[in-house]
Amino acid sequence: MDNIQKLYEHYETLSNAKENIADHEAEYEEILLAVKGSAKEKKLASQFITRFFQHFPKLADRAIDAMFDLCEDVDVTIRKQSIRDLVTLCKESKAYVQKVSFALAQLLQSDDSSEISHVHNCVGALFQIDAIGTLAGLISEISEADEEIREKTLKLLALKLKTMQPEYFTKEVREYLIQECKKILQDVTADEFVLIMAILGQCKISETVTGQQQLVDLVAEQCHLSQEFNAADLEHLDRVIICIKHALPYFSTQVKSTAFVVYICDQILPKRQQISIVEGNEQKLDIFKLLAELSTNCGALDDPAKKIEMLYETLVEYMPLPSIDETTEGSLLTEVVPSLEFTYVESLMFAFHQLARQNKEFLSENAERCKDFRARLQFFARGVQGYMKKLRESLQGKNAEELKSDENRIKVTALRTTSNINTLIRDLFRNPPSFKASVTLSFKPAVTSQAAKNAAAAAVAVTDGDVANANKRHAPITFENSPPKHARQNQGNGHSKQRQPYVVPSGKFSAKVSHGHGADSRPRGRGGYRGGRGNRRGGY
Repeated sequence: MDNIQKLYEHYETLSNAKENIADHEAEYEEILLAVKGSAKEKKLASQFITRFFQHFPKLADRAIDAMFDLCEDVDVTIRKQSIRDLVTLCKESKAYVQKVSFALAQLLQSDDSSEISHVHNCVGALFQIDAIGTLAGLISEISEADEEIREKTLKLLALKLKTMQPEYFTKEVREYLIQECKKILQDVTADEFVLIMAILGQCKISETVTGQQQLVDLVAEQCHLSQEFNAADLEHLDRVIICIKHALPYFSTQVKSTAFVVYICDQILPKRQQISIVEGNEQKLDIFKLLAELSTNCGALDDPAKKIEMLYETLVEYMPLPSIDETTEGSLLTEVVPSLEFTYVESLMFAFHQLARQNKEFLSENAERCKDFRARLQFFARGVQGYMKKLRESLQGKNAEELKSDENRIKVTALRTTSNINTLIRDLFRNPPSFKASVTLSFKPAVTSQAAKNAAAAAVAVTDGDVANANKRHAPITFENSPPKHARQNQGNGHSKQRQPYVVPSGKFSAKVSHGHGADSRPRGRGGYRGGRGNRRGGY
């Protein structure tokens, strides 16, 4: 008898047996054997095994194994059908959801994009049958699989949770997922850490202050804040940067960033000179930017003067004093204009402006330090104001569409950066220094409140009024006891020491503005996680 015809006869027998179906175990066993037959036999076997699965509990394990064999068939159509039939099987037999979801995760290594999509859809269907069982299967695969399957499973999980209907994503499911994610975080790569943070973000854990604190604590564990910072280990620094970036959204007036600020000030800044500079990877700048953002929600520091002094020493490295070199033309002196790193200074000056509020006498109590810092502020202010003028001139007359180009967007950001520095300098230059000014960091996302938008627009947007005022002279920052300009020009042995006109400094953004429209407008790359996946031992 033809095998196909025999399968149909077994199907008819089982369908008509009704309450006596358990007496026909032999027929069901022959259906199980059909998974070794032709392509058509396999397809029929997949449907029939699923159809009568619940009536033969003694053969359940053999039936599941037979279906798994079909999931590994060389024919993609057979694989896809068996995957779909397994989900149908689980609708009547929920006890197998965990085992099936575990198996489906293994199929993510397929090279067929349509099959991967099919697996994703079937896992989504399993969530609707038994969410916790599905999670348990996927998480078991994450715990046991190699890195490639681990990462693919985590991506699947993050995607499915994002689209899961609220009725299936219950409080019990969220609590289970949070506990399991905490376990996984004990041994993860950098990429896996990012995915798990995305998964936790779907759990509504961040909707409460307690949950936000939990997330920050998890990140702190990954940073290993109790360990000594190793500046020579680029992966170590990458880990710190990635972790802090994922903690930033959860800091607030109630969830403090103090531990991270202390770690940067005590561990990283003292070793800043040892951090290797790698082409396209500005880790040092990333740390300075993160410190600036962390400083807004920093709580009370132990021994704040020590932290502030370390931050101050780092800041002044990027704020040179004016220097005068004698040229070959006898007594003619020319001011040497060094490269000014505006983005570095914005980050460090903002952090200093925030943290120094915990020790407002830091500058004023040391007359020599105060004098030196004011000289640096004055010189840097001249560079900032000159550069702002160049930026406005370059952006003058540009319409909204033109301002969207990469080159002009860089210039607009540069204008925000220099405007922020200018505001902070004016505050710090007061006698005694003030710490009241409020600015929005140029590298932070656009603010949403209307008042903040208006404030940002004043510094960033190039309106007709802004362009009209571009040529107005900025009031220079000077020492209270500085002699008038004409008096300074005639000082010193009766000789007139004429200074050259101010030259826009080189450095951040400058090459894209001061040399006309032909300058290279590409932004500098920032580089990603350098260490790849690395070793998963005690964190990544």
